[in-house]
Amino acid sequence: MQESNKRQILAVDDVAANLNVLRLPLEKAGYHFLASPSGEVALKVARHSRPDLILLDVVMPDMDGYEVCRRLKADAELAAIPVIFLTARDETAGIVEGFAAGGVDYIIKPFEQEEVLARVATHLKISRLTRDLQQRTDELERE
Repeated sequence: MQESNKRQILAVDDVAANLNVLRLPLEKAGYHFLASPSGEVALKVARHSRPDLILLDVVMPDMDGYEVCRRLKADAELAAIPVIFLTARDETAGIVEGFAAGGVDYIIKPFEQEEVLARVATHLKISRLTRDLQQRTDELERE
């Protein structure tokens, strides 16, 4: 999997077991795995580590995933990081709120590891292609 080469994935969930379920398949796929137990810690980790993608739980104490995503998207340095919500909340209103907050995808728990890996790879590729296109556009505008 070429997209996974040294890419950092930040997983945010207040339940340690959920982070552990994600860690092994992501590391086996070649990703560098970062974990955060809360939204506040996730924002600090994101500012420091600049992950390539964030897997974000919705239901967490203190700050829910939607608010974490809104704060990420409000920060010019972090706004381009794709956020995939990973949650047991499966109602349409919650899914729509996730996209409105700035998420690029929404995976319902329980999930299949292969699905998570496929979506992570897809969104990393889209993110890279978007960055490349923006850089090329900027170069052409300078010329």
